[in-house]
Amino acid sequence: DDGVCHSNAGRHWSSTMSSLLGPDLMAPGPQTLSDLVPAMGRVLTGQRSAGLGLPEARRYVFLLVDGMGRENLEQSRHLAPALSDMQVCHDLTCQVPSTTATSLSCIGTGAVPGRHGVAGYTFRAPSGQAMNALSWANGDDPEVVQPHPTAFEDLVAAGVTVSSVGPARFERSGLTRASLRGPRFVAVRNEDDVDERVRKTLAASQGGEASLTYVYERSLDHVGHGEGWQSAAWRSRLMWVDDLVGALLDELDPGTALVVTADHGMIDVPQDHRVMVEDEGGLLAEVDLLAGEPRFRHIYTRRPDEVAQRWRRVLGDRAQVVVGDDAVDAELFGPVDESTRSRFGDVLAITRDDWAIMSRATPKELSLVGMHGSLTPQEMRIPLLAQVCEG
Repeated sequence: DDGVCHSNAGRHWSSTMSSLLGPDLMAPGPQTLSDLVPAMGRVLTGQRSAGLGLPEARRYVFLLVDGMGRENLEQSRHLAPALSDMQVCHDLTCQVPSTTATSLSCIGTGAVPGRHGVAGYTFRAPSGQAMNALSWANGDDPEVVQPHPTAFEDLVAAGVTVSSVGPARFERSGLTRASLRGPRFVAVRNEDDVDERVRKTLAASQGGEASLTYVYERSLDHVGHGEGWQSAAWRSRLMWVDDLVGALLDELDPGTALVVTADHGMIDVPQDHRVMVEDEGGLLAEVDLLAGEPRFRHIYTRRPDEVAQRWRRVLGDRAQVVVGDDAVDAELFGPVDESTRSRFGDVLAITRDDWAIMSRATPKELSLVGMHGSLTPQEMRIPLLAQVCEG
């Protein structure tokens, strides 16, 4: 009987989400980035098998390649032989929205966005301002924004050696302190130096009887934003990432499992598919704050029904416009804590195809070519690859 109840609940959830989003947008799958560190942790703490198709090991090196969506990678497999030769594990998606701050928080906390509360690139802070989750501009104390113990902290408490290898500038960043706290931070001074990255990763992975080493690589996403993921520059950077993967496979100790995934995919947005909110049909009427990012807008208003109707009328089939309470009821962000509800928009504008919703109030976004945040399969699906090193 219990199995029947869970099955019915799943069908109801899927039906509700499908009617909310429509056929061309996808909700998170049954396995997401929130499941990844807890899965490896089960093996490292001797509880049971990892699941997700991951190999069992006493040492995991977990490489997160920012912006390397599954479909982006599949279309460029010929440029990435090391990645292409790795074992393909379980189907995996990111959570909602498909953006770095939210995804990294899912990884670090092992929790859904509704619990950890990092609702997007920008979102409404308790102060009423839009806080930036990457720069932490207008952000409150990180330990207040995300007060729950992280999955990394849980592993440290269980006796696992946990390290984070990443750019030196992120060691004490707001996002690190909020969602990625717990590991010993190993600073990389020159991000283009593969040898430095590999050397520091190897040393970190050798600590203790069981270890998890998290390695963050951000340059592919950066190039995609500036040049587009279909550009020659993006392809060149993917080959560099593949060189990093190959070097890790060659240098890590035998028996170490290298796990590679991403935080989201990417779509290139043409100039003529950019809606400027200041120029279109009174979109900002009765809007108190506009946040999120061009492909997933959090809209804060005291009149969500009226604002949603206006945005639907103006945007038409360029975006799915959803009242925030409906999205919360459907658990688009997973179960939402009362303490985090105000961070998620009263109205959500989720773009379809290759459209974006821009604003002159955020001029840095106007130069972007590659974007993400929405719920298209190209943005939501991410690779999960693994290989046990042979030395």
